[in-house]
Amino acid sequence: MTQAELKEFLDEKVILYNNPKFIESDPIQIPHSFTLKEDIEIAGFLSATIAWGNRKMIINNAKRLMEIMGNSPYDFIVNHKENDLEKLSGFVHRTFNSIDAVYFIKSLQNIYQNHNGLESVFAKHQEKSSLQKSISEAKKVFFELEHPQRTTKHFSDPMNGSAAKRINMFLRWMIRQDNCGVDFGIWKTILPSAVSCPLDVHSGNVARKLGLLTRKQNDAKALLELDTNLRKLDPIDPSKYDFALFGLGIFEKF
Repeated sequence: MTQAELKEFLDEKVILYNNPKFIESDPIQIPHSFTLKEDIEIAGFLSATIAWGNRKMIINNAKRLMEIMGNSPYDFIVNHKENDLEKLSGFVHRTFNSIDAVYFIKSLQNIYQNHNGLESVFAKHQEKSSLQKSISEAKKVFFELEHPQRTTKHFSDPMNGSAAKRINMFLRWMIRQDNCGVDFGIWKTILPSAVSCPLDVHSGNVARKLGLLTRKQNDAKALLELDTNLRKLDPIDPSKYDFALFGLGIFEKF
């Protein structure tokens, strides 16, 4: 199909899937249970961090994490004492365990107390057409405290070749200006045009079938190729096509 036909096809799929019903079966429902900006972004960041594997398990474990923090994640992050972290004992999602969870809590406390919060950290090194350098620099801040080496794998680095799917998904949630009530758009210091479409097995396979992607691996180079092609379709809001690619892959088995 022509580029105009492809755009029309994908725009229709965005309309189909980018609506409040999408929230019901997606990890984005976790931050949607909060109203305070800091609660939303912390709940979003932690939920996105464990967003791989079975979606029902992701949602259940993210809810459990919120319950451990008394369903007030920002208050818990900023005001927790050392013995409060014992509540995380036994928490596990796939390879993300209580050791990782404890460090994530401590690092987030450092970010809110000393770096003006998550938005400030991700906004600092943004480039006009990409947030991949921002993600890499944010990771350095995230691990500036003494940390277990094993935990670093739970924060992907695009500069090491990763597509950083979960971080890009989190950034879409926070930055993308969404008139349909799915993405939050609460981060105003970063342009939605710089947000990447989260790339995983499903979106990658659909993108290849549609001619948006030729590279076989789902890595940083593939993300750049996909981003470049999606920005031709919509330079202002390219990450909206995540709804189309995801919906076609998951719900339509395209």
